[in-house]
Amino acid sequence: MAKKQDKQSGTSHEQRYVLRLYVAGVTPRSVKAIETIKRICQENLLGRYELEVIDIHQQPALARGDQIIAVPTLLRKLPAPLRTLIGDMSDEQRVLIGLDLRPGPAHREIDVVGIP
Repeated sequence: MAKKQDKQSGTSHEQRYVLRLYVAGVTPRSVKAIETIKRICQENLLGRYELEVIDIHQQPALARGDQIIAVPTLLRKLPAPLRTLIGDMSDEQRVLIGLDLRPGPAHREIDVVGIP
């Protein structure tokens, strides 16, 4: 799987989200994570996000640079602070909270999302 990018132009009065999703090939967990994140972005961030999907087998240097230790992993690079969500993203409410799109309990630096 090669690097893919979905870019949506942002507006000046709303926060722009820059997301990077790390996956490992075309496994069921990777496919589920990609589908879930794309749907969440379309439903909640339409016009104000950039999503980059990176296969760690194709681009291991990027994974090392971002210190990825498990996949799927979603990094929210913008808005600051950097947030890391690990798992197949199946728990949509936790993903929304992790992206600060829904209020939730006090945030941790790393959220595990959808790992049984």
